[in-house]
Amino acid sequence: MGVEDKIPGVLLTTVESVFGWLRQASFWPATMGLACCAIEMMAFGAPRFDSGRWGMEVFRASPRQADLLIVSGRLSHKMAPVVRQVYDQMPEPKWVISMGACASSGGIFNNYAIVQGCDHIVPVDVYIPGCPPRPDQLIDAIFKLRKREVMHAPIGKHITEQADSREDALLEAPTTLEQRGLMR
Repeated sequence: MGVEDKIPGVLLTTVESVFGWLRQASFWPATMGLACCAIEMMAFGAPRFDSGRWGMEVFRASPRQADLLIVSGRLSHKMAPVVRQVYDQMPEPKWVISMGACASSGGIFNNYAIVQGCDHIVPVDVYIPGCPPRPDQLIDAIFKLRKREVMHAPIGKHITEQADSREDALLEAPTTLEQRGLMR
């Protein structure tokens, strides 16, 4: 009934979906290895797991060149402002993966020095459980993030307002401990 029926061999799509398809094939992660999970994150870039197969050859040292922040390991209160600054310096659209039990919930370190989950500092899109999680789990998390978020990320002049509202919603959402009533 539409133009696609009248003209054979024509592919119709939106510019937004084309950009989403291109963006999901070229993640550039920022380096944020804080503890032992960073070794597993480094193994993800090594030849056995070879992140280059999915367009992630290089971990970026500059946040201005990265669109994915992988927080791997325990996050101390002293390091929290640095992580937030790196996140703020990343261009939109940007995503965050919390890698490991310590980054996700503080892990076994329930004390005054460790942030009990990096979701108190930056909005987290995907959590990876484990101590330490295997590189296979990081690969799975990246594929889930691509399918769920990156393919449908908006483009255009209103991307900043949409990103700010998304960040506010993620930061205001109750954490797992708050949902269980263990933390007030």
